[in-house]
Amino acid sequence: MSKRKTRETIYEVAVIGGGAAGLSAALNLARARRTVIVIDAGHPRNAPAKAAHGLLGNESIFPLELLSRGRAEALTYGADILKARVTEAKPADEYYALTLDDDRIITAQQLVIATGIHDELPDIAGLEARWGRDVVHCPYCHGWEIRDRHIGVIATSRESVYQAMLFQQWSSHVTLFTHTIEFADSEIAALDTKGIAVVDSAVLALEITRDSLTGVELADGRTVAVEAVGIGSTTHANLDGLEALGLETHTEPHGTRLYADELGHTNLSGIWGTGNVVNPNLQLSESAAHGARLAMTLNNEQIFAAANIALAAAQEHTTK
Repeated sequence: MSKRKTRETIYEVAVIGGGAAGLSAALNLARARRTVIVIDAGHPRNAPAKAAHGLLGNESIFPLELLSRGRAEALTYGADILKARVTEAKPADEYYALTLDDDRIITAQQLVIATGIHDELPDIAGLEARWGRDVVHCPYCHGWEIRDRHIGVIATSRESVYQAMLFQQWSSHVTLFTHTIEFADSEIAALDTKGIAVVDSAVLALEITRDSLTGVELADGRTVAVEAVGIGSTTHANLDGLEALGLETHTEPHGTRLYADELGHTNLSGIWGTGNVVNPNLQLSESAAHGARLAMTLNNEQIFAAANIALAAAQEHTTK
């Protein structure tokens, strides 16, 4: 049965964040005939990228076009979508109240946190401007596009050794710049066996020639020619405005994430987490799948909870 929405609607589910995970959750919840609203500030992590890759049926699609299609699909099944930012979220009796940056208040029984993450890059001149173009973090997302180029991996942790080895699958010309990281002799030896050059110097800036990356400028005065840069970022869960909820977060070597179990339950009843905000390593396809699975789990739990309540009420009635 269709559920009519008014300006005073208490939504069954409010999804905060309209990326792949959030829209996938909203789509599947709307198809399950739940009243759903998506609240999205409009700043996806992959906005700088020219194309999304490895997404079956949508290979090389422009990321913002993918989200536009996702919004249209969710709207088709009756979901509401607002371009807004949540400035405050708090419990309100048995519901959750979300205050938006335009002073509207949205009330919902359940919340899905799909706000994603933001990347913190080292302070290297030119790095942020090239992010998502020829400065990349994931070989599976961007390796094909920079194949056979001279790739310089700028170390941000000791795990950059493994990042350099991964990028070598796409190019035989890989150089690791130690930057500010000190590596063990065994790690350097492992790179040597793979034919990966190591430059022991901090990186000051990227050299850009006619809008192309042509090298990295080092603290020792040298400039080493490269055509692409691989780098690991520090990632932080986007939870601004949600502090009053008391959500549990985990701090890890590479940043912070929202805690959620494998089904999407956070530490708070009625609040769920999906996508990169709970796992920064999820690919686009994985985030969409995670959002869909969460939607089904949420819907199932609500159905069975309602059935249990009805059964308990019926049993109480028969004993009187």
